[in-house]
Formats: sequence, C-alpha cells, structure tokens
Amino acid sequence: MEMLRFSTILKSSEITSVAIGGFDGMHLGHMELVKKLDENGVLLVIDKKNSNLTPDGFRCRYVKNGCLFLELDSIKHLTKDEFIEFLKKSFPSLKKVVVGYDFRFGKDREGSSESLGKEFEVVTVSEVKVDGISVHTNVIREALKKDISLANKLLGREYEVFAKSVKGQGIGTKELVPTINLETIFLLPKSGVYATVTKIDTVYHDSISFIGHRQTTDGKFAFETHLLDVIIDCPPKTLEVRFVDFIRDNKKFDTIKALRYQIGKDIKRRRKS
Repeated sequence: MEMLRFSTILKSSEITSVAIGGFDGMHLGHMELVKKLDENGVLLVIDKKNSNLTPDGFRCRYVKNGCLFLELDSIKHLTKDEFIEFLKKSFPSLKKVVVGYDFRFGKDREGSSESLGKEFEVVTVSEVKVDGISVHTNVIREALKKDISLANKLLGREYEVFAKSVKGQGIGTKELVPTINLETIFLLPKSGVYATVTKIDTVYHDSISFIGHRQTTDGKFAFETHLLDVIIDCPPKTLEVRFVDFIRDNKKFDTIKALRYQIGKDIKRRRKS
C-alpha cells in the first residue's frame, strides 16, 4: 500500500469499486467512468506527472468519495498478473473495476479488460464523441490552443483553473481597470481576452480575463482578471477562473488611452454575453 497516495474519505478496506485511468481534465469520457462506480467507489489515478488540465488533487473535486493516486513509475514494471494481485491486496473488498475502451495495463501493456475479468466484474466504457470528435485529454489540450468553445464542449463544462493572486505592475488600477494578477500550474488557453467567471471565496463574479504578453506596456507575460461589478482590495491567495468564451486576440495598442478604450468595449461585450 505504500505506493498509493490517498485523497478519499474511504478506507482501503471499504472500497468496492475503482475506475482506473489518468483522468486529467475530468472530461465527458472520464465522467462516464465515474457514473459506473458504486456507492463505495473511487478513482484510481495512474499519475504520469504530466497532468495540467486538472493537476494532482483537483481531480478529486468531481468524485464523491475522492481519489487514490498511483505513480506510473511505481507500477510500470509489474506484469498484468502482478498488477491484479496488487489490486486484490490493496482493496480486499474490491468487486468492480471500471475502465475505458482502450485501457491497457501491465508491463508492455499486456493486460486488458479481459485479464481483469478473471478476478473482478469489469465495466468497459465505450468511446465518447462530441460532434464526431473523440473526447480525449490530448484533444482538449489542442483545443485550448485554438478554440475555448470546443474545449468546453469536450469537457462538458467551462474550463476552470485555480490560481494564486500575485503582485502586478500597478498600471491597471491607475490607468486602465483594476485587475487581479494571477499565477497557475494549470494549462492556460491561447493568448487573448476572455469572458470569464471568477470565484472569490464562495461568490462568483462576471469578469474578463487577459492571457498573454502585455504588448502595450512592459511586454511581460500576464494572466489577470477584472471583476465587472466589484473591486476586491485584498484578493484571497487562491481563486478560480472559469473560461466562458473568447472575446478577442491580444494586440499592441499605440497608446494607453487606446488600450483603455478597447478594454471598455471588451467589458460591454462581456455584459452582453
């Protein structure tokens, strides 16, 4: 059990079903696996250390009982039979295993759902498509570089990131609009201005958010959000930003005044969305 990292309300002996996968993104395909879990079911996350859509424990927000994390490096040497034995010893009450249609496991990917079926009830979830597009984490990563609307469709929700508030350059409040400057480990959508919703503590605020290099001022990269109807003098250390829609590309303006005028137009468009 030392290989497992727990983030669940259940004890290992209470777990009766697991859904196995990477689960980065917790997209529509992943949620189909979640639906097949029983009352004492959890996600068994095979952690490859490359998750950036829902990194680390953020995946647990979407599952009632939470997650278990199993580092890929700690199990990749196991044969299919050794991995099955690991499951049996780790979860003595385990009855059901839920996997995706393309799930493979064990050294050289020798194990399949048929292998698991010798010891457990196995539920295999079929491929999930949206508008003819197969829902996969890598497809969503690519969509975030081009089209937030498509990414949201594949996720089945508005893409959300959690971020830390940090000190900014100070120009916003003085010469433009007040913003909260942010840093995040989440993958950000392509550069530009977005219609967003920003959660401060427990309250959701309509907002616009900027991602990209500040071409009109200092040229540095920034991720910042402006709340439409409230000014937060002391923002919390962490907050949540949900991306609703794309407003416009990032561009350089000749003057601060021209940038301020464009931001005003961005805010008007956000109010209509």
